[in-house]
Amino acid sequence: MAEASLHQSLSQSQTLAPQMRKSLEILQASTMELSHLMQQALETNPTLEDVTEVTSLDEDAPDAEEADSLEYMNESEDDWRDRSILEGRSAQWTQEDEERRQRLYDNIVAPETLQQHLQHQLDLSLIEPNVREAALVILGQLDDRGFLDTKLVELASSNSLAIKPLEEALELIKSFEPAGVGASGIPEALLIQLERSGGTETLEYKIVRDHLEDLARKRYPQIARALGTTVERITEATQTIARLSPNPGGEFDPTGNPYILPDVVIEKNDNGVWGARLTGEHLPSLRINDFYKDMIGKNGVDSKARAFLRDQIRDGRSLIRSISLRQETILAIAHKLIEQQPAFLEKGPRHLRPLTMNDVADELDLHATTVSRAVAGKYILTPQGLMEMRAFFATGYQTAGGAEVSNAGVREAIQQLISHENPAKPLSDDAITKALKTQGIKVARRTIAKYREQLNILPSHLRKSF
Repeated sequence: MAEASLHQSLSQSQTLAPQMRKSLEILQASTMELSHLMQQALETNPTLEDVTEVTSLDEDAPDAEEADSLEYMNESEDDWRDRSILEGRSAQWTQEDEERRQRLYDNIVAPETLQQHLQHQLDLSLIEPNVREAALVILGQLDDRGFLDTKLVELASSNSLAIKPLEEALELIKSFEPAGVGASGIPEALLIQLERSGGTETLEYKIVRDHLEDLARKRYPQIARALGTTVERITEATQTIARLSPNPGGEFDPTGNPYILPDVVIEKNDNGVWGARLTGEHLPSLRINDFYKDMIGKNGVDSKARAFLRDQIRDGRSLIRSISLRQETILAIAHKLIEQQPAFLEKGPRHLRPLTMNDVADELDLHATTVSRAVAGKYILTPQGLMEMRAFFATGYQTAGGAEVSNAGVREAIQQLISHENPAKPLSDDAITKALKTQGIKVARRTIAKYREQLNILPSHLRKSF
């Protein structure tokens, strides 16, 4: 029911109601950000209380097993119990331990992720709903550098979208900061940056557009002759080009953040079965204080006070439901990832199979944009390491044997081939193409070159050692 109203509001209007905007903010928030939002709510809404702080004093407190149940999501408006007990709370922690740990988390500021940075810019954009939907799909496909590793025609097919709104959405994203996001690779990212700074007629722009290979090989005289200028001018231009960023999303690199915490953990239980659990033992457990609910119905309460409390209780209920929906949605997506990617969990990136957000959305009866918002900025701890949830979603290829391999799997295969090559005779892109074909993976040479660049691997002539 909540999901239906969420989708309806997004479809009908570009101006979201405050409660809907808050619900989306909670859905997109990381666990650490959610902790701050909940603490802020406890400080500003007097009708809210933290169950963990009052349980020891409240003889009528709900049984832990009952409170942990997500069945409250299916109860009617009248039966709603006004609380949301989040998974993972440990009974062994004392109140002093909880307060000490909360102070620690409150003092940690989680840096904004690239996805969140772009999402904020999208939220401020006045565009048609179908273009916004297409933009959310594209944002979910950008890699850590901000590059789009998938053709629009593939995104259109896998997400049941028309190509035109995808094209409009991509152009919009290319106008976002940092300059270069949405590009297909380093060359286009550099061109976007140069176009913003000086237009398309500058010497630097022409060098990158038409002579990038010569620039990499420092063939300045050839470039100068082709562009009708001097070697000195080419040298000056290369210094400007060198100051550009080949990695627009680099400033948001999650590996540079020591405070990244997983929102979900995937691990095997004692029976060897994969399972997912939310992290959130440090989060408050919210409910509406009975005192204020009773106060509304008492005689002698000022009408303004009654109206104020009614608004606060309504806002508190909305917050609790939004948090529960967030938790349930993220956990449901994690369980689908386990179903879809068992080979990856067991064997690693090479075995990550193609999967789209639309695939998961259909199975969960959600909208693809809801899945995109739910995984944005979220991290998942797997046996293969800590990774962004969106990394599970990628298009890919079908091998000659009928198996599916994702783009990440192809990059992993390229990485392995190059890591075992003869340094005196490094593999060319053509040689890599042929080697992958013997493994049943048919990929174009230009795609190999693009993936090699994404892996920050130099061309074969620059890798050669004597």
